[in-house]
Amino acid sequence: MSLSVVDRNDVVLRGRLSAPPELRPLPSGDTLLVFKLVVRREQSRPRGPKSDVLTCVSYLPAVQRYAAAWTTEDVVEVEGSLQRRFWRTPTGTAVAYEVNCRRGRKVPRAAQRAPRSA
Repeated sequence: MSLSVVDRNDVVLRGRLSAPPELRPLPSGDTLLVFKLVVRREQSRPRGPKSDVLTCVSYLPAVQRYAAAWTTEDVVEVEGSLQRRFWRTPTGTAVAYEVNCRRGRKVPRAAQRAPRSA
């Protein structure tokens, strides 16, 4: 019996912005949107961090236009994929994980409350 494996790299995050999004011009002429999203961590242990700060990026002009209206503390939801990026530093190679966003939207205040569990 042969199993067919289909890879999948889909990320959906909802969290609050820790700072306004930033547009960074790149040497290639492209523009990169960069922002940090604070996402609460589900607590399986009583100690440890209660949230994670995740770097999100996008090269897509549509996402960049939406993000222009976002401000610190806004709750946003993004969809994308996880990517690992490498670059050289004076002390060696550095690595970071980022969410490469293909969609993003500001969450209306009425939808920001989590539904209550019974």
